[in-house]
Amino acid sequence: MVPRVVLRVVLRVLPRLVLAALFLSSCLRAQALNEYEVKAAFLFNFAKFVEWPGQTFRSDKDPLRICVLGEDPFGSSLRDTVNGKSLAGRSFSVADIADPAEAPGCQILFISSSEHRRLKSLLADRRLAGALTVGESDGFCAQGGMVNFKVEGGRVAFEINVDAAAQASLRVDPKVLSLAKIVRARPQK
Repeated sequence: MVPRVVLRVVLRVLPRLVLAALFLSSCLRAQALNEYEVKAAFLFNFAKFVEWPGQTFRSDKDPLRICVLGEDPFGSSLRDTVNGKSLAGRSFSVADIADPAEAPGCQILFISSSEHRRLKSLLADRRLAGALTVGESDGFCAQGGMVNFKVEGGRVAFEINVDAAAQASLRVDPKVLSLAKIVRARPQK
């Protein structure tokens, strides 16, 4: 018979391990994945663990749109990752955009590091409201971004600004939060 203490520890740790394996399974298909293949897999998986408000989509058939603002560092990786996949009956689409005016209708908005000079004004732009903003620039979450990729020890990790997500009425699954570094920084108005 397994002692109750061991059983409780296993029941607490096991869901996190399963989630981490699920979250990273698409990243482990090859040994030599590049950084942006891993980030593309994360963007796809974020869609599975974020809830958008009901008014986000005009219809049940609208695709879940992932947009890249600025220079696209993904090459074909992001499109290859979501190609042919769906979530709750919604297909995925990927769009490269050059201006925040094109952001309405994007559920996930990756802001490229090429936009670091105008990051503060971008994150304050009301046209980005409702999108899960994801970046890879130092201070991204501190300036009001929601998810920031960091490369630590050769691995892609991420931090989440829970205040910015809550202000946008996005619900991030606690299982994802358990894998992230939590940042608390109120978005600038």
